[in-house]
Amino acid sequence: MTKIFVDADACPVKHEVYAIAKRLGLLVHVVANQWMNMPNDPMIRLEVVDDGFDAADDWIVDKASATDVVVTDDILLAGRCIGKNVRVLTNRGVVRDAGNIGEAIAMRELMQYVRSTGDASAGQKPLDEQDRRRFRQALEKLLQAAKG
Repeated sequence: MTKIFVDADACPVKHEVYAIAKRLGLLVHVVANQWMNMPNDPMIRLEVVDDGFDAADDWIVDKASATDVVVTDDILLAGRCIGKNVRVLTNRGVVRDAGNIGEAIAMRELMQYVRSTGDASAGQKPLDEQDRRRFRQALEKLLQAAKG
């Protein structure tokens, strides 16, 4: 059965995931380093991991399989999941895959370098309804693909 794994730290689309998963009868693993308020639903499980470096990422990579979908903005986690043929979706509805993860990692490294030189960037704009709609549509599409 397809499962959804949510990298919960600062994930703004958890409620969209919950609604789609509930409608489709899918299990959701919300993975975090600390307890958080969750819906009272047996199909939504909070997985609290220790606060070690990459503990949540390691848990997701260990548990996710090729029939699952991971929701994360963490590019390195996305790369690890793609290496296991797991479908990955960003909070803004961008599908990460073998064809675009290399560019995303390179851009991440470039931006880290730019920030280290003192040139602070404004970062991403806040999520708007168009982003949420794009996320919902992309999640539906990935879940259909995962069902095969």
